[in-house]
Amino acid sequence: MIEHAQFGRTGHSSTRVVFGGAALGGVSQDTADEVLEVLRGYGVNHLDTAASYGDSELRIAPWLVGHRDEYFLATKTGERGGLAARAELERSLTRLGVDHVDLVQLHNLVEEDEWIEAHGPDGALAALTLARDEGLVRFIGVTGHGTRIARMHLRSLGRFDYDSVLLPYNFTMLADDQYRADVEELLALCAERNVAVQTIKSVARGRWPQDAPGERRSWYEPIEDPGAIAHAVHYVLERPGLFLASSSDYTLLRHILEAASHPAPALPEQMLADTQAFDISRLFDGNELERM
Repeated sequence: MIEHAQFGRTGHSSTRVVFGGAALGGVSQDTADEVLEVLRGYGVNHLDTAASYGDSELRIAPWLVGHRDEYFLATKTGERGGLAARAELERSLTRLGVDHVDLVQLHNLVEEDEWIEAHGPDGALAALTLARDEGLVRFIGVTGHGTRIARMHLRSLGRFDYDSVLLPYNFTMLADDQYRADVEELLALCAERNVAVQTIKSVARGRWPQDAPGERRSWYEPIEDPGAIAHAVHYVLERPGLFLASSSDYTLLRHILEAASHPAPALPEQMLADTQAFDISRLFDGNELERM
């Protein structure tokens, strides 16, 4: 089974692998239900989706019928204005078939203009805070991609006492000295305030080559070698307090969960060898894809 840890100050003991609901955005309900069986087999008890993940919320809804209390349920809004964020949250509740979610997150809050609007008097944060007071959500978090997001999360935590953050964390991203420094500063603050830290892109190989054949189940090219996946998972989970969101390629889920079930040290020489053997590159480089 997968190790559990306290998800920040929420009082919930979450599996350290959180199911990334983006994997369900374009699949049938039958496929989604097969994914659920895998999650049940490994005891995963934390589901993370978003209003923008296609049909993901609709696919998760049947899982919750009669089982709502078994899962910590999180979704996200990409809206920055208060009225729009409230409307998107209510739509998510309807699509999920629930009367509340445990966590709602401001999705990919990295751009200056969006940050200012979201934190303004009529912004998304004010609306979600009111929704929390009304019992529609229990906790509020913030997420993001790109090389700037750790620094922006620090800024966001200076404005509001968010309950969770989410950001990229893998061997190639942390090889960048500035990003690593920002991440370490963020992790120290989160530990001090008991803010939950979720990580994404643990098994990202890089951007898809333009001529890559076959089906693409995620917008980035993932690592597919089971051994390299295991090393990438161990790299994240060997750091106490971090949670790993599973890949948006659902076919890799079992490999990720199996690796998480057998924790081991991530040796630097092995990580470097995998980087070279599988041509793993930084998914975000400060120039492209920052607004993903």
